[in-house]
Amino acid sequence: MRLLLALASLPLLTTFAPFALYEEPPVPPVASIRFQPVPLDESDPARRRVGTLQFLGGWAIGSDDPRFGGISAMHVEAGEVVALSDAGSIIRFTLPGQEPARLTIRRLMDGPGSAASKFDRDMEAMTVYGGHVWVGFEWRNAVWRYRRESWRSDGAARPRAMRDWPSNSGAEAIVRLADGRFLIFSEGEGRRDGSTEVLLFDGDPVRAGTREVALGYRAPNGYRITDAALLPDGRLLLLNRRFSIFEGMSAKLVIADPSGAKAGSVLTGAEIAHFEAPLTVDNMEALSVTREGGRTIVWIASDDNFSAVQRTLLLKFALAEDTTKAPQP
Repeated sequence: MRLLLALASLPLLTTFAPFALYEEPPVPPVASIRFQPVPLDESDPARRRVGTLQFLGGWAIGSDDPRFGGISAMHVEAGEVVALSDAGSIIRFTLPGQEPARLTIRRLMDGPGSAASKFDRDMEAMTVYGGHVWVGFEWRNAVWRYRRESWRSDGAARPRAMRDWPSNSGAEAIVRLADGRFLIFSEGEGRRDGSTEVLLFDGDPVRAGTREVALGYRAPNGYRITDAALLPDGRLLLLNRRFSIFEGMSAKLVIADPSGAKAGSVLTGAEIAHFEAPLTVDNMEALSVTREGGRTIVWIASDDNFSAVQRTLLLKFALAEDTTKAPQP
């Protein structure tokens, strides 16, 4: 069965969405959202640990709105998820357990190229700071900055070093570091040393005069980065995905210390969790970190590729405190 599901998921080898040029599908007047609880381990529903993570809850999410899905980046805050779809939509929904449950979906009208083109509005990365959101567009190899409330842009750039990245392996993760620098990760632009390319900006990447240097990221063997988030201690939490015809989907979480990032260096990290069957896992692409009751909370979501054989999963974990305090090996 795992092989059959893997074969059915072959489109995952490239970013996929159902339409290249959009005609908005019929949508309900008020969209509903459903949360179906899922265990961490289907073979052992009582299991609550994976690596240094404590499982707090998991849900398979569905909606009667056909635009729901394709989640490639998200930000969790104040009981709500703001997610970006690789089909060009901004998806907002209340967290499971919040009443009343609410879902809104809107197209991103302000961005590169045409709002009717999936390739122009393929959003794969986001980072939030203050009143702004920075978004990475994969096919356009561009970064746009938006005001959080209106989603109107007030800055955009195609950094020179990103322009030659493969169109389907562009900006996969963006992180604003605590000191105001930014990191932008390529999913698949390889370097001679076997790492993938990362750009380090000395400030806002859309601001004129901001300088960037190239470095690398060495993901776990056979894996590719799909998202990144900043931990409270200033280190990076990195989400990595692997697809195998015979083994299906798996994912690994890594913690890396960016303090020594500089031109020519290579980011590496310590693996803290490995998701593979029988654990609940899919095409894990979105990551967010919050604080709750003094604990560091890790949220992971999957991109269902608008496929009937995949799911939109939302998983919630607490990160062990000794992990957040341990020095980088």
